[in-house]
Amino acid sequence: QRSAFPPNFVHSLDGSHMMMTAVECRGRGMNFAAVHDSFWTSPADVDAMNEVLRENFVALHSRPLLQELLAFLRMRNPDVQYPDIPQVGELDLSLVRDSLYFFD
Repeated sequence: QRSAFPPNFVHSLDGSHMMMTAVECRGRGMNFAAVHDSFWTSPADVDAMNEVLRENFVALHSRPLLQELLAFLRMRNPDVQYPDIPQVGELDLSLVRDSLYFFD
């Protein structure tokens, strides 16, 4: 179970990003469809969807996700010792907004 947890956690973040994107696209009156990590919309809305994708990715991953996960795990399993969370690097996540090939 230990080795399965990291990829499943990442997959859940991908799913969260997809749902955030779908909800915002619907709120903007845009068509949205997806299979796994392939997202579609009408040709006229591609540029807007690209903006929505980037903004929601930055919003999701700007949260302290590992700290939130650790707090949840400690609450649920107070007798278990968990390793420290790695230090955050210097990646400027906001650069995703201007990335040409962020999501293709």
